[in-house]
Formats: sequence, C-alpha cells, structure tokens
Amino acid sequence: MDMLPPDAELVRRAKAGDLAAFEELVNRHERRIYTLALRIVQNPHDAEDVTQQAFISALEGLAKFREEASFATWLNRIATFAALKIIRKRKGLDTISFDAATEPREEYDAVPLPEFIADWRDSPEELVERNETRRLLEAALAQLDEKHRLVFLLRDVEGLSVRETAEALGLSEANVKVRLLRARLQLREELTRRFGDPSRQLRRDPSHSH
Repeated sequence: MDMLPPDAELVRRAKAGDLAAFEELVNRHERRIYTLALRIVQNPHDAEDVTQQAFISALEGLAKFREEASFATWLNRIATFAALKIIRKRKGLDTISFDAATEPREEYDAVPLPEFIADWRDSPEELVERNETRRLLEAALAQLDEKHRLVFLLRDVEGLSVRETAEALGLSEANVKVRLLRARLQLREELTRRFGDPSRQLRRDPSHSH
C-alpha cells in the first residue's frame, strides 16, 4: 500500500499549479475545518460558508504561504478569522470593537467560583480532542456565552497567543485573560459534574458566594 504524501508535498505541488493536489488537501482537512467553524459560529449553514471561504482564501493565498507553520495551522487561522468575520456581520459590529457595545470592562474579582470542585488529571483544553469526551465537551462549549466560548476556542483550542486573541476579538489583553479564566472555570465545573470523582467533589458554601 502506497504511503499518502504529506501535506507539505501536496502544498508544493499545488503551488506549482497541480489542482488535484489542492483538492486532496481539501479532502483531508474539510471535516476538521467545518467542525472548527461550527464551534465558533454555532450555525451549520454559516459553518459551511466559512469552510468554503477558508479553502478559497487558502488557494488564493497559497503562493504567499511560506510554510513556517504547518498547512493545517495556517488553514486554521484562515478559517478562524473567516468565522469571526461572519459573527461581526451578524452583530453589526463591522466598524467597532468586538465587544465594545456590551461589556467595556471586566474585573478579576468578578470571576465566579465553581459550584463543584474536584482534582483532575486532564484540563478541559486537553480533553478537547479525546473521542470519548468530545461530544460532551462540545455540548459544554455550546452552553458558554459567546464571548467566553470564542476566547476559549481561540486561546486554548486554536493556540493563539493572548495578544493574537485580543487583536482578533478587539479586546484588551486583560479582558482576554479574564474571559479565558471564566471559560475554563465554567467548562471545568460542567465536566467535573460528569467526570469528577464524586467522593472528592465539594459543594461551594452558598454563604460564601458573591
């Protein structure tokens, strides 16, 4: 059985004008990019549009792709920004910062404590690609407020830096850090309910809540 060519080889062929090589790249990455887009835009039709636009943009920009990162990473960035563009249009926020109209400032001491606490071996971000937990994590992600879900996806799933995440969403780096902390706590609480050792779960004392 012949070994499939690596992405880098297909990229080189595609740069030389081999459209069949690019079609193979599409076949390899299409489902993953659709899943990423759906996580961000939360709408199948919009996710399909993002996926199509991502590959069109990748084909148009292939000559400028310097292969300093993998093709998969480069394509992820393209799809992420295509998805964020759809969200901005949906919100009518094309010309102002992503969240300026809703929450100009967030305080670190406003971060809620989780109701359940349990020791984990894996963090939520490490669980994101594990088959046995992916469906439950996707459901937990969908329950997050959009502002928290997007920061978690960009920072912990896509691996953007705090600065890159802030620039992508039009937020300050401080707000990104607060939202990321809130997202992680909310996901940890939701998944702890499902995966945590019940004997080690502690209900937070309601008298200590803010």
